[in-house]
Amino acid sequence: MNKRSISIILMILFFGTLFGTLLGVFFGWVLPDSVVREFFLKSVDFNLAGLVGNDTGVITLDLIMFTIQFGLTLTFNFTSIIGFAIAYYFLRYFR
Repeated sequence: MNKRSISIILMILFFGTLFGTLLGVFFGWVLPDSVVREFFLKSVDFNLAGLVGNDTGVITLDLIMFTIQFGLTLTFNFTSIIGFAIAYYFLRYFR
């Protein structure tokens, strides 16, 4: 049985999700103003705001001499979920 490393699996799933998100943005750009366009443009954002309790979602580490800021935002829409599912399908059935 051919075992894949976890980094390859995560990379393929990441790029599948990225491709799906880009496809959704493209559909939203090409389609005229309608409910379908709004469906493709509707997205859910996840960021670090819940962890630090501020609106920006940025964690600031102040070390007197310099300041470091960390931030991460993930954006998902309908086509990103489809891209993730297609990437999972390729991982599962094309070994």
